[in-house]
Amino acid sequence: MPKTAMLVIDMQNALILEHPYDEKRLIKTVSQMEKICRDKGIEVIFVRHEDNTLVKGENGFEIYSQVAPRKEEKIFDKKYNSAFRGTGLNEYLQEREIKNLIITGMQTDFCVDATVKVAFELGYNVIIPRGGHTTFDNRYLSGEELYHYYSYEIWNHRYAQVMSIDHIEECL
Repeated sequence: MPKTAMLVIDMQNALILEHPYDEKRLIKTVSQMEKICRDKGIEVIFVRHEDNTLVKGENGFEIYSQVAPRKEEKIFDKKYNSAFRGTGLNEYLQEREIKNLIITGMQTDFCVDATVKVAFELGYNVIIPRGGHTTFDNRYLSGEELYHYYSYEIWNHRYAQVMSIDHIEECL
């Protein structure tokens, strides 16, 4: 398999502590995927969103402890939905000759979706672990409906491959 990296998007205290859809599964999946990647020497990269509710220096801005980066792991901060816009992430990945991205995090319908689509357009092979992203209910759809809609109607076999952790591990 070509060179791979894992992205952990916006797994920040302020978001997790608002109890998104199936948060326990999300935390377990992201944590397991981080361990698999680290054990296989695959870089785990973190992304944090900064805005008027996620303020640098405040506890809510920090990455949730159960999926937190190690000291040596890279963190990119962003102000837009896409992890690529204005962050230097694409250049960083290109320098390391990364071709595959395992994308996890929050929120399905905002930053994860934007990052998945931009990654695809930039030529990355995108892999999404089942249970590895989530969001909140909105006026029109529940978090569960959004999770399934994006996973299987929008991303899978178009922009990404949605796979079980076991299948991803076998492929690495």
